[in-house]
Amino acid sequence: MSAMSSIIPVKLPQNPYNIAIISNSLAQLGTHISSLDLGKKVLLVSSPEIFKIYGETALASLTNAGFEVTTHFIPAGETYKNLDSIAKIYDTAVTQRLERSSTFIALGGGVIGDMTGFAAATWLRGVNFVQVPTTLLAMVDASIGGKTGVNHPQGKNLIGAFYQPRLVLIDPLVLKTLPVREFRAGMAEVIKYGIIWDADLFSQLEAAEKLADFSDLSEDLLQTIITRSCQAKADVVSKDEKESNLRAILNYGHTIGHAIESLTGYSVINHGEAVAIGMVAAGKIATKLNLWSSEAESRQNKLIQKAGLPTTIPASVNSSEIVDALKIDKKVKSGKVRFILPTQIGHVIITDEVPSELIFDVVEELKA
Repeated sequence: MSAMSSIIPVKLPQNPYNIAIISNSLAQLGTHISSLDLGKKVLLVSSPEIFKIYGETALASLTNAGFEVTTHFIPAGETYKNLDSIAKIYDTAVTQRLERSSTFIALGGGVIGDMTGFAAATWLRGVNFVQVPTTLLAMVDASIGGKTGVNHPQGKNLIGAFYQPRLVLIDPLVLKTLPVREFRAGMAEVIKYGIIWDADLFSQLEAAEKLADFSDLSEDLLQTIITRSCQAKADVVSKDEKESNLRAILNYGHTIGHAIESLTGYSVINHGEAVAIGMVAAGKIATKLNLWSSEAESRQNKLIQKAGLPTTIPASVNSSEIVDALKIDKKVKSGKVRFILPTQIGHVIITDEVPSELIFDVVEELKA
């Protein structure tokens, strides 16, 4: 692969920052952070698995640029995404005397990014934070936009803060080592951007022969996927940083998706798979409400299948429990569940007028 490079500015009035998408940039991490003019103390947070592959490269680059680096490891997975893990980050910060000019760097997937960001937002009421996402899901979604947090036993991401990074540094080449199931999970969010914002991205994905693995993608397509997805998220976030209205469209597929994740204990189905199923459900609801055509629904579902993602709900999940779980989601407004529903490929609306019976029926129809 030749060097791919693009810079996307996230134009927020208080905290603007760049998303830099550059091949082999992990080896230049120190240089990129030096240009931000931050303090010399760095806390690098990662998972043991990711660190084993990329830790040395990141460490060497930071050390060569004159940073004092401490590392902190959190085991991979949603099950560790809780306040206990945050407390352990604080313990390391105390021991290492990390002050307000310090920088917390997240090297890992979405879970590492969400937790490092929340720790950075709350340690000394806010230290510098840099995202170095290593999964496709984190690159195109979790690392952008400043949502940070942890899960509560009663639901996903109920504890958290909006806290923007100083930089998001994306090295597409690290995806080479990403397990195929994780790659597909990221593709779910990419397809989401095609439905909610970027019909041209959707068409390019449709035109691709295969989508289910990193090795299926040409260099150009990978560049397009990451850049267009990041651009879509940056566009939406810069128009609505705190999710008062427009930003809610990023939750397409997430309403029922989160309920499925929660009811399966965050262990059977990963986030991207849940979003894929949620998009299939939302697409079906939209067709039943005559918001879009069954032809558009079928195009969406074919693309989800082409990316190797699931389109059915596990039979073990109780349909009434899904309907109930939606009611305690963060997206509830005045007791009504907000759904993001497509009107065509590339455009969605936000509505709280979906009857519970319809949700129940659609969930039943999607049972495997």
